[in-house]
Amino acid sequence: FPSRLFPLREHGMNCHAKLLTWQEIQAFKRSKEVMQRFIRAYQLMLRFYGIILINEETGELKRAENWAERFQNLNRFSHNNLRITRILKCLGEMGYEHYQVHLVKFFLTETLVKETLPSVKRSALDYFMFTIRNRRERRELVHYAWQHFKPRSGFVWGPHDKLLKYR
Repeated sequence: FPSRLFPLREHGMNCHAKLLTWQEIQAFKRSKEVMQRFIRAYQLMLRFYGIILINEETGELKRAENWAERFQNLNRFSHNNLRITRILKCLGEMGYEHYQVHLVKFFLTETLVKETLPSVKRSALDYFMFTIRNRRERRELVHYAWQHFKPRSGFVWGPHDKLLKYR
């Protein structure tokens, strides 16, 4: 299901999923209808995870009313983390890098600051952050994670000396 809604140019867990080509990505981006469907699919998956896209322009997110129930599902079933990684990668492929940043920051906040998604924490740090293509934005997210990670001495996703001097 997510492999059909969020195709990639690389193999994921579903070895039967058709790989997306560069030409197909460009054709998708030229089609307003395809891109609207893509955003609807993204919103559908977000709602499944207990998240709402509150601004289609910026990609800003917030918790849905049923977030507590949906977060239980995220904490219980780790296969969702693979799906989220796939969605993040596809957002980048389709030109929605700004959506990626909001989604990763949402998960970093929920795992490190609010501590509502302990089962997602490792994936957010190991995979979600590193789907971000823009180097500056990725660095900002790594710095944000470092600021909120406890204990800070256990943070292995960036050099502490550079993180101390960041900004």
